[in-house]
Amino acid sequence: MAMGVSLTAALPLLTSVPAAASESMQLAQLFRRPSQRVGVGAGTEIPAYYAGEERVILTPDETVDLELTIDRDVYSSRGTIVIREGSVVRGELRPVSGGTQFVASEIVLSGNDDARDFAATSDVLTETQIIDEDTDPDFLRGAAIGAAAAAVLAEIFGGIDFLEVLAGAGIGVLGEILLHDGDEEVEVFVIEPDSDLDLFVEEDFVLS
Repeated sequence: MAMGVSLTAALPLLTSVPAAASESMQLAQLFRRPSQRVGVGAGTEIPAYYAGEERVILTPDETVDLELTIDRDVYSSRGTIVIREGSVVRGELRPVSGGTQFVASEIVLSGNDDARDFAATSDVLTETQIIDEDTDPDFLRGAAIGAAAAAVLAEIFGGIDFLEVLAGAGIGVLGEILLHDGDEEVEVFVIEPDSDLDLFVEEDFVLS
């Protein structure tokens, strides 16, 4: 009988080994090493600017393609550089409720020619300015001007041969524009490229 009791008492010890092993596996899965991928999370602010001209001028209902340049290195929470200074962000300025906003579509990382999807936006820009025949035309020199705004400005000032036009394919020189009877003033957004176009990441951007 003593032998039987001893064997019976030992049974729970024998059957408990697989359970302990299973718990160890579960703990290992729970505390497994985190992913080694690095990136920047949604909400990260990224300094950016438009390098083309001194300012950008467009009408409130106008959409124009634009390329921004990243102003300085952007780091992950681990201190790894994710987006290098000089990387190029492609997107467009588009009308939104109450203003205009830059919406990014892709990024070309510095040192890499491949474009990658990139979701980011600027603040909504709401300040407008009225330009009329009393406005100093020198204000327009060195400006990138949306095609719609350029057409109206040409009616106000006459033929203008120094404007830069933001059109569907990008930036091109606007030749002399014929003067037509039309508006005597135009309301436009005047965007300062060095201060108005910082970006906020909308979706996590991860390096593969």
